[in-house]
Amino acid sequence: MAFELPQLNYAYDALEPHIDARTMEIHHSKHHNGYTNNLNAAIAGTDLESKSIEVILAGLDMSNKAVRNNGGGFYNHSLFWNVMSPEEKGALSGELKSAIISAYGSFDDFKTAFSKAAATQFGSGWAWLCVHKGGKVEVCSTPNQDNPLMPGVSCGGTPILGLDVWEHAYYLNYQNRRPDYIEAFFSVINWAEVEKRFSAAK
Repeated sequence: MAFELPQLNYAYDALEPHIDARTMEIHHSKHHNGYTNNLNAAIAGTDLESKSIEVILAGLDMSNKAVRNNGGGFYNHSLFWNVMSPEEKGALSGELKSAIISAYGSFDDFKTAFSKAAATQFGSGWAWLCVHKGGKVEVCSTPNQDNPLMPGVSCGGTPILGLDVWEHAYYLNYQNRRPDYIEAFFSVINWAEVEKRFSAAK
């Protein structure tokens, strides 16, 4: 069964002024759509056609660049759209807040670690908050469209929060000011969704 481009839960302009409508439109309808179509082409006629994207990535042959790049691009963006919201979705709380404080000491220290992972990822890539079995959380980054579900990539575990730091994600509005874009991301995080993903994965 072919993968389909997921629809957003909000309008392209809903995250302004933090993320502008034109960037959102191009990012979703062009970039994510391209990864979706290319992934379907890469798995057509193989046994991967019947598998979920999570299963495909967890068992990935990392030398298969078509599936690695486009499968990663499909999964990463699908998560990215869902962990953002134009509306206040609750502050960080509950078991996820406890896990973050246990790992980083405070929310501010977590934010510093996550922002550093995003800011220092050379070139294109992603910053992640991942959860390991048992509930331990960890921040890391990956290049290109790699993610921690893939074999031997970065911190492992299940991604529950991801930030796209490819230039196409922010350049129209922020140009080379990646730190400003990272700061803006914290204004649109859907913590209720992140906490739901934490509970499911731990």
